[in-house]
Amino acid sequence: MTEGLSVEVAYARPDRQWLVEVSLPAGAVALDAVRASGILASCPELDEAALKLGVFGKAAKPDAVLRDHDRVEIYRPLLADPKEVRRRRAEAGKTMKKGG
Repeated sequence: MTEGLSVEVAYARPDRQWLVEVSLPAGAVALDAVRASGILASCPELDEAALKLGVFGKAAKPDAVLRDHDRVEIYRPLLADPKEVRRRRAEAGKTMKKGG
């Protein structure tokens, strides 16, 4: 007998967050969970072809096979590259120190 999976799909925007539980057949992949959640329809900023996903905080490909009780996370695109932000802060700090 084939068992089904119970999986959560999570997505957050600054103004709202989603945590949707979906039931899927065994062998389902991360993208199946995202599609079943209905989040794509509610969030036009998400492009299915360019989704960045994770399972419990670890990056995962859309074809990652899921296990029962996994949590699939949809990541928003970064507004700024963290390395670039740190570099700019470091440069600003050097300028401030030179000035006195």
